Amino acid sequence: MSLFPRSSGILLHPTSLPGPYGIGDLGRSATRFVDLLAAAGQTVWQVLPLGPTGFAESPYQSLSSFAGNTNLISLDDLVEAGWLRASDLADRPYFSRRKADYDTAIRYHDEMLSLAYDRFVTNPDDRAACDAWCADPERWWLDDFALFAALKEFHGGRPWVDWEESEVFREKQALGAARVMHSCRIAEHRFRQWVFYTQWDRLRAYANGKGIRIVGDIPIYVAHDSSDVWVSPELFELDFNGRPHFIAGVPPDYFSSTGQRWGNPLYLWDEHRTTGYRWWIKRLEAALRLVDIVRIDHFRGFDRYYKIPASRSTAQGGRWVNGPKIDFFRVVSQGLGKALDELPIIAEDLGDDLGEAIDLRKALKLPGMSILQFAFGANESEQNRFLPKYHEENSIVYTGTHDNNTVLGWWACESSEDDRRRLREYVGKDRVDEPHWELIGLGMESRSHTFIVPLQDVLGGGASTRMNKPGVPSGQWRWRCTPEEMEDAPWERLKALAEAHGRVPGTGER
Repeated sequence: MSLFPRSSGILLHPTSLPGPYGIGDLGRSATRFVDLLAAAGQTVWQVLPLGPTGFAESPYQSLSSFAGNTNLISLDDLVEAGWLRASDLADRPYFSRRKADYDTAIRYHDEMLSLAYDRFVTNPDDRAACDAWCADPERWWLDDFALFAALKEFHGGRPWVDWEESEVFREKQALGAARVMHSCRIAEHRFRQWVFYTQWDRLRAYANGKGIRIVGDIPIYVAHDSSDVWVSPELFELDFNGRPHFIAGVPPDYFSSTGQRWGNPLYLWDEHRTTGYRWWIKRLEAALRLVDIVRIDHFRGFDRYYKIPASRSTAQGGRWVNGPKIDFFRVVSQGLGKALDELPIIAEDLGDDLGEAIDLRKALKLPGMSILQFAFGANESEQNRFLPKYHEENSIVYTGTHDNNTVLGWWACESSEDDRRRLREYVGKDRVDEPHWELIGLGMESRSHTFIVPLQDVLGGGASTRMNKPGVPSGQWRWRCTPEEMEDAPWERLKALAEAHGRVPGTGER
């Protein structure tokens, strides 16, 4: 079977699922969403990074590249496991159904997970199952992450560079003492990771059993305040105190007139090359144990990356530097035991001034991305690669991504009259009343082998349902759908389009 058969699916992060506990989780709403996808002939579910969130709850600023976000643990499933009681969940705070209330939800989940852990430890069989999972060599990262999480809590959430000097520099005696001092909390973090992975593996198996592949997402960079950088500072461009000399981002672009200053530390690519890219191989192996296909965010960074002095307050004034290029993928593919053209990777090849990133993607035969919202901002004679008539078959087409406005938000707030005229001319209509369905239709009929649409666009959500606005540091990642919206979405309309354009298994394009 082809790695990328002609198909379609939905982009929806689990935090956006309905549920009574402040954010979506991996329980009943997730399996119900899978059922609805399958019934609508959709065979792809794309999610954002699944790691534990740090700064501003961005899934792209995770505390670990290997751990899971335990706030996604289904509390209802913990009742079924016998570690919580229904009465424990009855007295919960008020939570909005339409916006994730992270502060309150995280405090509540922490309280309930600790209560569940207190009951878990009294069951020898449960403890044995958890211990066996933790002892698997695949969990080589777990003890360091659990210690990192316990120390971060002990220090009031402060970044690791602000801890005790002996802890910052991981002195053996200090870490040994910390493991003893925080042994209970470390054990609880190990338990939480076991529960997250157990629930996620069950959900993924359920989705796969319904014929749905899960597309995951890994940011090219990791957060500075993460166990990744704390444990392996030699792999990153840091000063003697562990702070970045330079940071990642992009120059001024479509999303921001001053560029995007992400703040992530940059890799010491020569050091990674010396180790045979061992850390990266482990990172991709871990990602592919979670999902079926991985989208690499900011793929262009492997060709060249933007280097911003950490002292600057904006992304202006940085410079481009060469990345590891194709050598990286040759070594990594060998480490993963796959041929270059068999890598289950999607390359996010978006942005201005891409250099040779597109050539690199094509040399690797990786699918790139086309964004339909970008298709109507230039004259067709310029061969705007986002226009459907220029789409490559080996690509993923989207109405928009998590960083875009919704189609209706774009249409009302961001598109020009020329943009709207070009769309009307392209679809051959004098008037467009449902721009979101026009773009969904264009995506479905595209020659791109895969079409993915954010659930907000299927629902016809406006700008208030946007997931993220790049360059805005707070108030993002909060959108949630209600149970009624998920159930009553126009699934049959979506299915009819997918069938008409050969994106449902067993159908050919009509």
